[in-house]
Amino acid sequence: MQMQHSAELNISDIRMLMESYGEDVWNYAYVITRNTYTADDVAQDVFIKAYQNVAFFRGEASVKTWLLKITRNTALSYLKRAYLRRVVLFGVRSPGDGLNGTMSSPSAESEYLKREEADELWQQVLKLPGKFRDPLVLSVHHQLSIEEISGITGLSPGTVKSRIYRAKKKVAARWEGVNDDE
Repeated sequence: MQMQHSAELNISDIRMLMESYGEDVWNYAYVITRNTYTADDVAQDVFIKAYQNVAFFRGEASVKTWLLKITRNTALSYLKRAYLRRVVLFGVRSPGDGLNGTMSSPSAESEYLKREEADELWQQVLKLPGKFRDPLVLSVHHQLSIEEISGITGLSPGTVKSRIYRAKKKVAARWEGVNDDE
């Protein structure tokens, strides 16, 4: 989606942004905060900030990259403010869930097993330290380029590549350890 560079967004523009990028924003907020309710708050604040600051969007990056950078900054601010009272809630909502929180039941045993395996893998990703988790999620889940990730995180492209590589190695090692126990 291309956003026209203007000083103002109307309601239909915001609705279109939310429909196009709402799930990506919520998922990234959840990955950073690891809390369903905080991710909800962050996602809402991101679109409010986008509405208020559209005049500052220069069009140098994609709209998705711009929104994910706002998401990262907003989520990190939430974590700083709530550092002592933060509660991590696993199992309530996973990164694959949509904004509406609905999930369809699996139609066959194989789909159920795939979902369980994917959930276990996400748990391994979520256990990574933030410095490895964030670039990996932006790369794999949001399919952003190294340059876009560099712009969002403020890291050099070489550091982004290194962290993605190291994150994949850590997840693979943990994944093999989990699956060896079965």
